[in-house]
Amino acid sequence: MLSFHPIGDQAVRIRLGDRIEPSVHDRVRQWCRALERQSIPGVIEWVPSYTAVTVLYRPGEVTYRQLVQSLERLAEQLDEEPLPQPRMISLPVCYGGEYGPDLESLAEWCGKTPEEVIRIHSSVEYVVYMMGFAPGFPYLGGLPKEIAAPRLATPRSSVPAGSVGIAGEQTGVYPIATPGGWRIIGRTPIPLYDPIRNPPVLLKAGDRLRFRPVDRTEYLSITEALEKGEDVWNTGEWLMDKT
Repeated sequence: MLSFHPIGDQAVRIRLGDRIEPSVHDRVRQWCRALERQSIPGVIEWVPSYTAVTVLYRPGEVTYRQLVQSLERLAEQLDEEPLPQPRMISLPVCYGGEYGPDLESLAEWCGKTPEEVIRIHSSVEYVVYMMGFAPGFPYLGGLPKEIAAPRLATPRSSVPAGSVGIAGEQTGVYPIATPGGWRIIGRTPIPLYDPIRNPPVLLKAGDRLRFRPVDRTEYLSITEALEKGEDVWNTGEWLMDKT
């Protein structure tokens, strides 16, 4: 289901499907890869989502019709665009306690013990479908329905950076301190967003992600190493593929 739609006077939405499913996600990745390689005049950037890609452009350099024509030509070559193997990333997470204040209430909601929630949440390979809400915030698909739970009735005014949360059938990680209503079950010491890092955002659409439970001692050890500027990426187990 390929179609093009204007979003204001500076963006085009490439619609690729109606449902969140692997085949549509692969198509989104193909479009992003092709846009990166083709360098269409007037295009500023593109933003992938669950079922679409939004292309931002400069109307002074290219008209909407001209851009759509370029995108239509690109669509004819899309099947020839190879998809790179997704990166597999494993983030350490300290569940419960001060780092996961909603773990016990979420477990009660789901009819599980906190230990069962941790086991289920950390046993899945998630897909990073899209980024949004805040710089570096990943929307992850694949959360088991047995630990799905609604958002908090009253959002928190501030959720610490690194907090791992659940909202409905999604899970995600807060990259910066921000208000939020997701149920917080743990926290990772690995920064998902760092404005002085290149690139500043750790994750990207198409990545695969697993959560690795760690205790408070290991959490603090990783935090201390990061504060000292140590290269935790080469010594830790959390980034399994840096390509």
